[in-house]
Amino acid sequence: MKIICIGRNYVAHAAELNNEVPDQPVVFMKPATALLINEKPLYYPEFTQDLHYEIEMVVKISKNGRYVQPEFASEYYDEVSLGIDFTARDLQSRCKDKSHPWEIAKAFDNSAALGEWQPIAKDIQDLRFSLKKNGETVQEGYTANMIFPVDDIIVYVSQFFKLQMGDIIYTGTPEGVGPVQIDDFLEGFLEGKKVLHTEIK
Repeated sequence: MKIICIGRNYVAHAAELNNEVPDQPVVFMKPATALLINEKPLYYPEFTQDLHYEIEMVVKISKNGRYVQPEFASEYYDEVSLGIDFTARDLQSRCKDKSHPWEIAKAFDNSAALGEWQPIAKDIQDLRFSLKKNGETVQEGYTANMIFPVDDIIVYVSQFFKLQMGDIIYTGTPEGVGPVQIDDFLEGFLEGKKVLHTEIK
C-alpha cells in the first residue's frame, strides 16, 4: 500500500506559503507507518516545535493500473475520505533551504491521519470539506478549486508508479493551514458529515 501525496494543489495555499503555483503535480510519498487511523491520537513529535495541520480530500484506488489514460481515470476510485497531512513546518523549511527531500517533515510515523471511507455520491470535483480545531473552523475546501483534478493526478502519477488496489492519494490542502498544540482536537467534515477526528497529545 502506497500513500501518494500531492503538494500545492490549491492556488491560495501555495500563496500562503509563498510558493510558486506548479505547472505539474508536486508528488511526494509517505510510508504505511505514517497512517493514523481508528480515531487514534497523534503524539506531538519531539523533533519539531512547529507541527501544522493540512486537511485534504483522500481517494482510495480501487483497481491496478499503469499509464492510465484520461478517459479511464475515473474508473480507478470509488471511495473518498478526509485526511490530515501533518507537517513539521520547521523541518520542512530547513529541507527546502538545503534543497533536500521533505520526508522527515512530511512522512514521519502517524503523519497521515485518515478518516472513514465514504462512497462517492456526486462529482468528485464538486465536494466541500472543512476542518475544525477545538470547535472552530480553520480550513474550508472545495474540490473544484484544485489546480490538478483527481483524474489528472491519477493519469500523471501512474506514469511513474503502478497504482494498486488499496493505494491512497492525498490530493492537496486548501488555504488556512496552521499549528497544533498538545490537547488540540481536530475534526474533519466532508459534505457536512463528520468523517475524521483526532486529538493531539
